[in-house]
Amino acid sequence: MDGRYGDSTRSVKAVGSEPVPGNPVAAAPVPASTYHLSPDEAEPLDSYGRSSNPTWRRLESALAELEGAATALTFGSGMAAITSVLRVLVEPGMKLVVPADGYYQVRRYAAEYFAPRGVEVVTASAADMCAASSDADVVFAETPVNPGLDVVDLHHLAMQCRGRGAVLVVDNTTATPLGQQPLSLGADLVVASATKALSGHSDLIAGYVAGSHAELMAAVERERVLAGPILGAFEAWLVLRSLGSAGLRFERQCLNAQALAVMLRAHPAVRSVRYPGLPDDPSHRVATSQMKRFGGVLAVELQDAAAVHELVARSELLIASTSFGGMHSSVDRRARWGDPVSDGFARISAGIEDTDDLVADVEQALG
Repeated sequence: MDGRYGDSTRSVKAVGSEPVPGNPVAAAPVPASTYHLSPDEAEPLDSYGRSSNPTWRRLESALAELEGAATALTFGSGMAAITSVLRVLVEPGMKLVVPADGYYQVRRYAAEYFAPRGVEVVTASAADMCAASSDADVVFAETPVNPGLDVVDLHHLAMQCRGRGAVLVVDNTTATPLGQQPLSLGADLVVASATKALSGHSDLIAGYVAGSHAELMAAVERERVLAGPILGAFEAWLVLRSLGSAGLRFERQCLNAQALAVMLRAHPAVRSVRYPGLPDDPSHRVATSQMKRFGGVLAVELQDAAAVHELVARSELLIASTSFGGMHSSVDRRARWGDPVSDGFARISAGIEDTDDLVADVEQALG
C-alpha cells in the first residue's frame, strides 16, 4: 500500500489511464466474445472472451493495487471467486476450515461439495479459528465475519498457517482493501465480493481473487478458464467506473456506521450492538491492530422480528434489502435467511447519507 496517499487518492489513481495525449481519460468497456487472430498463428493477448478481456485487465490492475497484491483476477460473483479458489486448493484427504459464523453459503458449499469428496470440513467461529486451524491444510477466514462482526486475528492465524505449510485464504469483503490488507498480514490469497462497497451502487454482481504467489494465481486463472465463472465486460467496466469514488463513499459509510453504533448502543430499544469501531466491542483490540477503518456494517439486536420491520417502516431513509455496501442505508433481518441469530438480529449497512440526517432518522424510527 502506498502510504503517501489517502483512500480517495488511491482509488482515483488505481483506475487512472496512461496519460497519452489523445487517449480517453475514462476507459470504455470492451464487450467482445472473440478477437482478430494473426495469420502466423502466434498466440495473441486476447483470442476468446472466456479467457481474457481488456476491461478485465484494467479492473484487475486496479484491484491488485488496492489490495497490495501482485495480481488480481475477476469473477462473475464473490462466490464464484471463493469456490474457484477452494477447488484449486482443496483435495480429498485434506482438512478444510471455514467460518461457522461467516457467510452461510461458504459453509454450504464446503458441506455439499467437499465433504462428500473425502475432505474433512471443520467449521469454526472467529474466536476459535486459530485453535481449529492447528492441523488444517487450507484455512478460509472471513473478518470481520458477516453478519456477527467478530474479528479474526489475521497475523496470529497467518503465522500459525505459515509455520506448518497451510494455505490461508481471507475473505476481505466486509472490510474492503480500504479498511484492511490481509496480504500484508500474511494471508496467501484474498477473495472478495466487489458487489458490495467497492462497486457500491447495488446494480451488479462481481468478485475477485488477489495475491502475490505467481503459481497459486496461475492455477486460479486456469480454473477460471476451464470452468468459465467469468465477469461480463460491461459489469467489469461498471466496477472500474465505481472504484474511483470508492474511497469517498467508504469513508462516509464508516463514519455513518460509527455514529449509528454510538447512538444505538445508548438507545433503550436496542438490546446489543456490534461494531469493531466501538471501544468496548469485544473485537475492538484486534480490529485496531489490523484495520485502518472499521467498515460500514454494524449489527444490532432488537426485541423481535416485528421490531426490525417496524424500524424500517417508521424510517424515511432505511430500506429493507439483503447484501450491503450500497449508497442507501439498509436493514437485513438475518434470521429470515437461516443465520443462527435471534429473530430481532439485524445487519445494518450504512449508506452515504448525511450523518446527522441518518442518525436522527434511525433514532426517531426506533421510537
